[in-house]
Amino acid sequence: MVTVISGGTVLVGNGQRMESAHIVIKNGKIKTVATELPDVSSDQVNMIDASGKFITPGLIDVHTHLGIHEEGIGKEGHDFNETSNPTTPHVRAIDGINPKDKGFEDARKAGVTTVQVMPGSANVIGGEMAVIKTAGQTVDEMVVRHPSGMKAAFGENPKRVYGEKGKLPTTRMGIAALFREQFIQAQTYLQKIESGKEVERDLKLENLAKVLKREIPLRAHAHRADDIMTVIRLAKEFGFRYTIEHCTEGHHIANYIAENGVRVSVGPTMSSRSKVELADKGWHTLLALRDAGVSFSITTDHPVVGIEHLMTSAILAVKHGLEESLALQAITLNAAKHLGIEDRVGSIEVGKDADIVIWSGDPFDLRESVELTMINGEIVFQRN
Repeated sequence: MVTVISGGTVLVGNGQRMESAHIVIKNGKIKTVATELPDVSSDQVNMIDASGKFITPGLIDVHTHLGIHEEGIGKEGHDFNETSNPTTPHVRAIDGINPKDKGFEDARKAGVTTVQVMPGSANVIGGEMAVIKTAGQTVDEMVVRHPSGMKAAFGENPKRVYGEKGKLPTTRMGIAALFREQFIQAQTYLQKIESGKEVERDLKLENLAKVLKREIPLRAHAHRADDIMTVIRLAKEFGFRYTIEHCTEGHHIANYIAENGVRVSVGPTMSSRSKVELADKGWHTLLALRDAGVSFSITTDHPVVGIEHLMTSAILAVKHGLEESLALQAITLNAAKHLGIEDRVGSIEVGKDADIVIWSGDPFDLRESVELTMINGEIVFQRN
């Protein structure tokens, strides 16, 4: 079966726009994107008329807790922070994700087709994360990349959680010290293995070794500029790949972030200033990062802001001065690059997964709605 989406305005995801375009989908992949309807007469064809409508790639949120911080059920659904120890690199978000979480349905209705699900920020080192599609009966069939990174957190959250217990860390110094201690242990563990010595398997150190070997990036929760600088300092010390998550005060050091070639996710900017680290939160951060040449994504940090407001966040960024093309890339192609999966998703291009959203009108008009969401060429949501 071939599906042809015909006649809509395609926002490709890479800054390009195509009027009255036709998209041919086969075996879950995009086969053709053209302004002239290709010959598909030899196939059984499912035609979708998108005349007068807009088409975008499936939206991507790079920083969520979908499925591990479930909505509407309270404490029983809070599987995102393993607070028994401040360093838990051996835990894996994939083992706590419930595909039946209502948030996944909200995501599909809002055109969000790919998310990164990560542990929370209570711990200095929080564990492995996964990139998944937002439709599926089991998390195993939803996986795009696992593991997709190692979570770390700097600033107030680890201080608060463990300071209240009278345990290390109670200060920013303590956070960095614990981090170094764990990575030095992992370096020693890796050196023994590489020298051929017999070592007892240690899952904590084994997972941190993936970061040291640059197999996966560290993804570091850091709001304040000084915390972002600590992450950059540690990355130089240990030589790992990394991204900055939240980057609330990134505007203060945007040029330095650019000099270090760091990808960042920004948000949830729609949230309130619920703690001291968010005092300078605002859409101006995106503008400063843009001006410095930093590649950024926009995130909801679901459920801090509901996943259904990923597009709303992009709209508000435009309202405050960001170009529409950059705002869309921040939740499509740049988001895919942040996750290292741009070969599969993030734009409507030949060979990529057929993750496609049809909108009733311009998606940057908040009055318009998602009419159809497709993942891997299958319709996973259709209005009415």
